[in-house]
Amino acid sequence: MSSDLPEYYFRIRENGAQVFRVDAENRQRRIDMEPLAALNIRNSEIKPQGDRELSEADLAMIREWMEERQELLAARDMDDIHRAIDSLNLTAQWAQSKASDDQLEEVTDALLLAMHDLRSVLVRKKADRIVGKD
Repeated sequence: MSSDLPEYYFRIRENGAQVFRVDAENRQRRIDMEPLAALNIRNSEIKPQGDRELSEADLAMIREWMEERQELLAARDMDDIHRAIDSLNLTAQWAQSKASDDQLEEVTDALLLAMHDLRSVLVRKKADRIVGKD
């Protein structure tokens, strides 16, 4: 089992991760996880745990993981947006074909405000992109 384990384990948490060094080659034949650092994905901060000094190999592995994690989160964001588009289409279909008057009364104002806000942001951002190209 120990030969299949990675050298590092990243415990995901809000805005980053806790990174551990995995040790399965000890005398007790159990898996030990030594805390190495706390990571913040948003600002790329790496905080070693305690008085620990991270090796260049540790830092390289951590930076590689952080880059891959940022790419994954960006892809998930885009997937969420595409799902939101699907949801808007399904909501329009629901409002047109299935919704009762009471259901529409419950959600219409909130939907209209959210869509107005989204439209305002999208129009402003598109105008900024067009002006930026000139």
